[in-house]
Amino acid sequence: MRTRAFAVCLILVLTIVSSTFITSTQGVGTGEWITNYKVEDAKTGQLMIEVDFPGEPRTVSPIFPGAELKVTFTVNLPVTSPNSLLYLRTSMPKSLIKDVYWELVSEDYELVNYNPSDVRVQFYQTKGQLVMSLYGRIPPDLVKDKPVDYLIVVLYGPSGETLDNIRLTVVTAEMGEYQTILLQKEEKLRSLKESGVAPGYIELYENVLEESKAQAELGNADSAIALLNTLSVSNEPGGRPILEGLFFPAVGILIAVSAVLGFMFIRGRGKMRYVLLTIEDQIKDLEGLTLRASKVDRTISSSLESVKDRLKSIIGM
Repeated sequence: MRTRAFAVCLILVLTIVSSTFITSTQGVGTGEWITNYKVEDAKTGQLMIEVDFPGEPRTVSPIFPGAELKVTFTVNLPVTSPNSLLYLRTSMPKSLIKDVYWELVSEDYELVNYNPSDVRVQFYQTKGQLVMSLYGRIPPDLVKDKPVDYLIVVLYGPSGETLDNIRLTVVTAEMGEYQTILLQKEEKLRSLKESGVAPGYIELYENVLEESKAQAELGNADSAIALLNTLSVSNEPGGRPILEGLFFPAVGILIAVSAVLGFMFIRGRGKMRYVLLTIEDQIKDLEGLTLRASKVDRTISSSLESVKDRLKSIIGM
């Protein structure tokens, strides 16, 4: 049973890779100068994102195009350099509900020619902490399909060099729904691991999560959500040998959905040539795996052969 479950996981991976994978890293600054920040909805005061370096960002709510934001952050100045003139600059359009960009929170820190309505704030490097609040809005037309890392504020050095920055990931409403479901599924994965669910199922679950992330990066929110929804099963297999009646129906659904979504993605994105070559490579790998599996278990070999035939039919071989 364990060998069979492992083979099914391999089948899913080989089927899923018919779509193109893209990984990303969300830019949120380095934490060397801007040591913490929080993003709030300027209309409601709701916390959206909070970061305290070197920790990871805590995302409470996604950020959509047109959002009115209040960003409060701390710039840490470890030493005094009286001749070093630093400045902050925002790229956000001015808020429609606030008539200024800046609000000085740490009133004991001296600014140079301070104008809260200017896009730029200047100050000499003096040891201490400068705490500022920035008001602005995300451009309504910023996002078309894929998430966008939007640079909202930059800290510049005396020669105009970039010292640090804050970037926010902006998504569509559909992508926001995906992120909400993803957080739920990741929390579910943690609970599955803690409760001793069968390793084969955990591996399968993780593969589907990764593929959904790849679909989301490509701007395919509907496909990403559909993949996550296939993980909504009522009974997860326990640590004992996996029962076919519980596990394999779910696997069959995942494989079928992945194949259909992959084909729809090929048609919708116009990247036929690249994806065809990718599938052809996977078919070659699958042929070798099928041959090796035939020496171990005829059932596994037959299953692999079936997936190989399905991939061939998709590309017309």
